[in-house]
Amino acid sequence: MKPIEILIIGAGISGAVLAERYASLGKKVLLIEKRNHIAGNCYDYIDENGILVSKYGAHLFHTNDETVWNYVNRFCKWYPWEHKVIARVGDKTVPIPVNITTVNELFGTDISNEQEMSAWLEENRLPIEAPANGEEAVLNRVGLVLYEKMFKHYTKKQWDKYPAELDASVLERIPVRTNYDDRYFSDTYQALPVGGYTKLFENILNHPNIDVLLETDYFDVKEQYQDYEKVFYTGAIDRFFEFTKNLDEKLEYRSINFVSETFDIPYFQENSVVNYPGTEVDYTRIIEYKHFGNQQSEKTTVVKEYTVAEGEPYYPVPNQRNQEIYKRYKMEADKLLDVHFVGRLANYKYFNMDQAFKNALDLFDQLEKKEKSDYKTAI
Repeated sequence: MKPIEILIIGAGISGAVLAERYASLGKKVLLIEKRNHIAGNCYDYIDENGILVSKYGAHLFHTNDETVWNYVNRFCKWYPWEHKVIARVGDKTVPIPVNITTVNELFGTDISNEQEMSAWLEENRLPIEAPANGEEAVLNRVGLVLYEKMFKHYTKKQWDKYPAELDASVLERIPVRTNYDDRYFSDTYQALPVGGYTKLFENILNHPNIDVLLETDYFDVKEQYQDYEKVFYTGAIDRFFEFTKNLDEKLEYRSINFVSETFDIPYFQENSVVNYPGTEVDYTRIIEYKHFGNQQSEKTTVVKEYTVAEGEPYYPVPNQRNQEIYKRYKMEADKLLDVHFVGRLANYKYFNMDQAFKNALDLFDQLEKKEKSDYKTAI
């Protein structure tokens, strides 16, 4: 039996991509995953109502990157899906991102074109040349009234921190539109995988050189796997160094409590995702999965999301304190020979899905000095 050459911890996007890439070079790959399934937080399945649902929240694929788009198209077919989000703000229902309709509904204005919308934003925004935190970033873009209605309390529920306690980058990534465009994303490619994300990952990992070991915590078995060329670690970086080299200060992560409910009705809400930015409820949003792909069922499944401090880590919390802690861990990580830290948790950085694919592909190319042409042609 060929010995393990590439050891990968974590079967999410980063781990799966690197496993596929190295297997394509003829390397023997072992992928270790502590959960009982592949696909990481993208994992989806058919529930008791016959509806394809995501276990860890909705994942919407969007990208402008041709390389990433061509890569994922090698492994499954995709159908177009332009994601739209609405929000309940008091007695109003408005589109997100903020656009002309949002402002007209909330404030009774009669804005009708981009020039008028730009003028409204300019009149209401508080110009801040270099926003130092999330609050300043929002005030700089939309002003105080929208900040109070749409951003302040939602951010508190999502992060357990007000925008002023977070880096500006957290809220700068939220789009604001000066037209009627109510799509959440504006990328060239917006789609969902036919059959779901789990099928996509099954196809990515369907290679004779890849072995997958589920329900196994790497830290329980790492002594068994010491002979390899490279290790790729995609978990939380602070756990890798736990109780070593005096690196005992924990990084902050946000987790999510998903509360699923079944209703014996055709639909529960008019849209796949409805956000609740106010304080009247504790959850951040309700997802109704039946909308995705126009699925058919006599019942419907909805999931309320409550963000919490304890549980599976989903989001790094970007502020100055955590960045300083992360730098200390990264200094130790950089000293390790042939151990590479990759992905949202290992890099302590928020990645969109396409960014996670790109990050893993770029790391592979960097390490192997390969041209990208072998995965530029889509099926």
